[in-house]
Amino acid sequence: MAHRQRKIQLHFMVTEHERGLIAEKMERLGTKNLGAYLRKMAVDGYMIQLDLADVRELVSLLRQTSNSLNQLTKRVHETGNVYGNDIEDLRQSHDRLWEVADEILTRLSSI
Repeated sequence: MAHRQRKIQLHFMVTEHERGLIAEKMERLGTKNLGAYLRKMAVDGYMIQLDLADVRELVSLLRQTSNSLNQLTKRVHETGNVYGNDIEDLRQSHDRLWEVADEILTRLSSI
């Protein structure tokens, strides 16, 4: 014990479910040494933190487009008329939705 390289002890609690997940991952890796596994994951593991601003923008655009479509549908049912400007606005919203979706998918594919 006097020649121990690692002298600092860390302690943390997990749920039964989390412990089961850790055990499954250890089994897949073929290791039985919990300390070595947790140390390796804490030091060399990585986390992915996603910036979801683009997804929030996409959701906002979806809401706006849905609202525009609902208003247009209501007006058509009330008046029987469809105006070119309304259709063009809806088309532009739809095109912007696809642009943002394409940007998101492009970024995700590079991960």
